[in-house]
Amino acid sequence: MLFTITVFLLAGLAKGVLGLGLPTVAMAVLTLRMMPADAAALMLVPSLATNLWQVGPLRELAPLARRLAPLLAASAIATLASASILAAGSTWPMLLLGGCLTAYGVHGLVRWRPRAPRHEAPWSIAVGAVTGLATGATGVFVVPVVAWLHALDLGKDRLVQALALSFTVSTLALAVGLASRDALASADLARSVLMLPAAFAGMAVGRALRDRLDERRFRTLFLAALVVLGAQLVGRSLVNG
Repeated sequence: MLFTITVFLLAGLAKGVLGLGLPTVAMAVLTLRMMPADAAALMLVPSLATNLWQVGPLRELAPLARRLAPLLAASAIATLASASILAAGSTWPMLLLGGCLTAYGVHGLVRWRPRAPRHEAPWSIAVGAVTGLATGATGVFVVPVVAWLHALDLGKDRLVQALALSFTVSTLALAVGLASRDALASADLARSVLMLPAAFAGMAVGRALRDRLDERRFRTLFLAALVVLGAQLVGRSLVNG
């Protein structure tokens, strides 16, 4: 319990400073002690609650949701289809999770920002499908949707809202996918609810520190840590067969 509370404090801190990172940090660190499916079950309620907190203002949500509808629909469908990978309890989810964390960390460190193509809808569907497959297999829903949303040049406020909306849909789809495969019990949800105070406390501290910290340096350390954790998960998965 002390370990998981500490993890969600750190995950909330990252989200408070950067505006994202709670499920990513939670999955990366929790899987050092437990299977990815168990880590995902613990992460669900804090992820959903903290992302709903960032979805507002609601008056601007409708046009953004219409624009992102192909992305969100494809992501949800692909997550539901691939959740059996995470629920299976094999070494594949840990290997894929390590690969996703490493790829996300390296992408952020090199600071490469793709440009959105002229025909946005087909690409949104493709990005949503890949994101959903990654979500269902690993419990992490940042690859490649974060890079895509940055490429859309939404502006800082709309970007935060779009990320929160995408993460909310992914969290709900993952919960349904795990529950439909008997990988999510009421006891798991109860334990996940217990992590809410730690997550919100971490977010509050992160927001308070945001103006005092060098955000670029913090982001660099955050991404470097994800690369290290991702590589460690990949190596452990390969050693374990």
